[in-house]
Order: sequence, then structure tokens, then C-alpha cells
Amino acid sequence: MKYTVGIDVGSTYTKAALLTEDGELAATGIRPTGFRLEEAAREAMDSALSAAGAQLDDVTYLASTGYGRNQVSFRDLQVTDLTAQAWGTRYFFPHTLTVLDVGGQTMKALRLDDHGKVRSFRLNDKCAAGTGAFLEKTARYLGYSIQEIGPLVEYARDPVPISGVCAVFAESEVINHVSNGAQPADIMHGAMESLIERSVRLMKRVQMEPEFTLVGGIMRFPTMVRVMREHLGDEVNVPDESLVQFTGALGAAVLARKRREMVAA
Repeated sequence: MKYTVGIDVGSTYTKAALLTEDGELAATGIRPTGFRLEEAAREAMDSALSAAGAQLDDVTYLASTGYGRNQVSFRDLQVTDLTAQAWGTRYFFPHTLTVLDVGGQTMKALRLDDHGKVRSFRLNDKCAAGTGAFLEKTARYLGYSIQEIGPLVEYARDPVPISGVCAVFAESEVINHVSNGAQPADIMHGAMESLIERSVRLMKRVQMEPEFTLVGGIMRFPTMVRVMREHLGDEVNVPDESLVQFTGALGAAVLARKRREMVAA
């Protein structure tokens, strides 16, 4: 069996996806990015190959994407994360027109045309309050790990407002809520609501239109998805929880497969 590989070197995690010659998703791998970007890329790829029972010699073409894509020296092709996300989301949901990608350090909204090309996009400003890092920092201050965010917010009964436009101001609000006796679940839910409001504003700036697809590690939290659906309506797609972080890597693998076919032709 031969494979094409996509590697998404993100700011927090590096992901890899393997596609078969028939375009089927065979396996995925993920590693923390850290500061050795190429090493993380190799480890993520090796993890995916191991899961598929494959060897490095079985890889026919490899594309890298993400903010560290140029650090992957063994790539055959590099593509922007915007293009990779467009192809990755369309792999799961072919009629997607608006994509929201919320990662650890960035938030992106994309508007696609009927053929899947990126018509317009917007990125969050440089403030961490618009990213998953803000939720993680809030959780740590409250004494919880990022893995506990999902179960924690399910206990929220009276979410508190967090309106700070910057991570520093938002953190001050969190501290005030704690000193006033607010419950951790309500504070965490309020932080999530703040992130969702920023997300919707970003999507409006690209003239969002259904179908919507939500991707990124933050979409692993059911509460995040549920509240986003309340804001956007029913036409909201979310990949399976185990794959919601891998759309960029998958899109890169799809493009690698297409390029390999072009080269072969």
C-alpha cells in the first residue's frame, strides 16, 4: 500500500494524516510542537505510519502546512494553512462555505466559493483572548487542566460575563469573579462564551454563509459546539472529535495526492 502524507505544524501541536491511493484516510498522528519543529513533524508522521502498519518507503508524496511548514525539510510540497483547511473541511463536508478554525494560538475564519477556493479570510488579532490559549490559561488559574475543561463547563448553571477585549483584562475579570465567589464552572463557561462571541464576529467579517464547519482543538468540547450552534443555527458541521484537529493535515495530504497524480501524468 502506498500513501500520501500531510503534516500540519501548528503552534501548539503538530498533526499528520495518511491517505491511501484511493483517497481514504488511513491513520493520523499528533505530537506537541515544542521548539524542534522538524523533529515534531517526523514524530507525528512516524506515529501515523505506525498506526497504519506502514513504513517510510510507502510514502510517495508529502505536503506540509501550518505556521512551521517551511521547517519540514523532507517535504515535497508546502501549502498555506488556509488552503489546507479549505481542502480538509471539504473532504468531510463537500458543501462547506464558511470555516471557523480555533487553535491554541490562532483563530481563522474562511469564506469558500462553490469550488472550495478561499474567497476571503480573517485572522484574530494578536491578543490571546481570541484563542484556545485563553481557555487553557483560565483553566490553569482555576486549578484545572485543559483535559478537564469539557467536563467542568457541563456543570455551569449561571455563566458569568467576561467581556475583556484583551487577555490581560479578561484575566483580571476572571480574578474578580473568583474573589466574588463565582463557581469555577460558571467562570469557565463565561470564558467560552467570550471566545464564541469573538468567533462569530470574525465569521461575520468574511460574510459567513451556511454550511458552516467548525474545526480546531477547541471544538473537542461539546459545550463549545452546542453554544456555537445556538448562535449559528442548525447548519453547523463538526468532524468527529478524534479528527477535528486534523483537517489541516488532511487537506495537505489531499493536495499531496493531487500533486503526485499530476507529476505521474
